[in-house]
Amino acid sequence: MADPIARALAAAGVVAPDLEAAALLRAARRDGRDIDELVHRRAAGEPFAWIVGRTTFCGIDVRVDPGVYVPRPQTEALARRAVDVLPPDGVAIDLCTGSGAIAAVLRSHRPAARVSATDVDARAVACARSNGVDAISGDLDEPLPADLRSHADVLTAVVPYVPTEELHLLPRDVLAHEPRHALDGGEGGIELLLRVIELAPRWLRPGGALLLELGGDQADLVGPALRVTFDDDIAVLRDEDGDVRGVEAHIAAS
Repeated sequence: MADPIARALAAAGVVAPDLEAAALLRAARRDGRDIDELVHRRAAGEPFAWIVGRTTFCGIDVRVDPGVYVPRPQTEALARRAVDVLPPDGVAIDLCTGSGAIAAVLRSHRPAARVSATDVDARAVACARSNGVDAISGDLDEPLPADLRSHADVLTAVVPYVPTEELHLLPRDVLAHEPRHALDGGEGGIELLLRVIELAPRWLRPGGALLLELGGDQADLVGPALRVTFDDDIAVLRDEDGDVRGVEAHIAAS
């Protein structure tokens, strides 16, 4: 039965039709759903993770509810770096947590650490909680408990950073289905990046690390703001192709 499903997915432009066909069949059998409906949703461009209800991120299973931003593979390097800098009994904060993927990875690798997360979208908060994340609803750091101030070893954030003026360049399916508020970073894509850079020192301990996902020339654009508070040794994180994927900055140690 998978062959005709794979052919239908391939005709719709799905990149890995055989793998997705098998996964859709498993989801239909597991939950008693109509396979034709699942195939129709995928062929219409709905994110695969929404249809099957989960994705794999850094080797762990992450639930992804419909309407919640789907964690991207390129974010895995930032999550792994966050694990590296988080002590076993440390404190981590994850802003704009979405499904809670990064926070879930931190909890998986540092079970004795305190990991707190926030998101402005109530659906995302509920999804993150279903992934075992201590997620709170609110704008960036607004809902964080006061006792975390100046105690975090690492603060991660995958904020919306697609420039408003470049949203039209995104794949059609992304624009049609994924939440705009999880994509639109304002002019230049740096509006929320700058807000996180400004608030991070309130929560990080001396020597604590800020890890931000970004792209293009945004590392240069936010560099001056980072250098106001953080050490001059600001690392630009790149992928295997040399493309900019994030920045790492540390609060000056006292």
